[in-house]
Amino acid sequence: MYNNFVIFVSELHKSARSLLISLMVLTVLLFMLSSGLISTFQEHLHEKLYFFSVAGPFLAHVKVAFFGALYLLMPLLTYVLWKAMGKPFGVSGNRLFWFVFSTCLLFYGGTIFCYLVTLPFGVKFLLGFQSEELKAVISIGRFVNFVTIFVLAFGVIFELPVFMIFSSEVGLISRAAFERNRRFAVLGIAILAAVLTPTPDAVNMALMGGPLYLLYEAGILIIRLVEPETGNRKHESG
Repeated sequence: MYNNFVIFVSELHKSARSLLISLMVLTVLLFMLSSGLISTFQEHLHEKLYFFSVAGPFLAHVKVAFFGALYLLMPLLTYVLWKAMGKPFGVSGNRLFWFVFSTCLLFYGGTIFCYLVTLPFGVKFLLGFQSEELKAVISIGRFVNFVTIFVLAFGVIFELPVFMIFSSEVGLISRAAFERNRRFAVLGIAILAAVLTPTPDAVNMALMGGPLYLLYEAGILIIRLVEPETGNRKHESG
């Protein structure tokens, strides 16, 4: 296990410099488009944004550019991560491609679902408490943090089935273990949904928890389908 960790860190270290340079360059480029990106985010708000420090607007544009760069670089980041994770276990070639492809597909699917479905519900619920006497004055910095982190987090957690399949394929966690611990998975998903959703109401929690549980079951189903192939591959390698 220690040797696998050393290999993993070594592989990440090889790509760290190029990833950092790519992230910096793309952040600078997106900074020039950040005003339009903030306007797009604000469509979910329908309220004016304010700043409470001299550097507030500038920092908000930098954050949007940085998170936008992370978003666009996700295929490269995913490739580097899976290459590093897969090398100790011999995951390469077509298997590596499908792990990278599936991770990117689920990540972007999760972010789009969040942006189009969950986020509007959350913002509408939160702003529903304002009245004639209590008006919202929303900081641009906090709003940018709220939107970008929430959307990216949604994309990350949607990758659950891929990591379940990987864990099963390399022998870390079996399909039987996933099936046996469904009740703990439901509890963990409920806690995660309560922490990450912007509002504590049941509707928004269900919008995250429901798809997550379906993805958990989908992971178990896919593992069951690929188990014969995985078993044959292990037998041939042995």
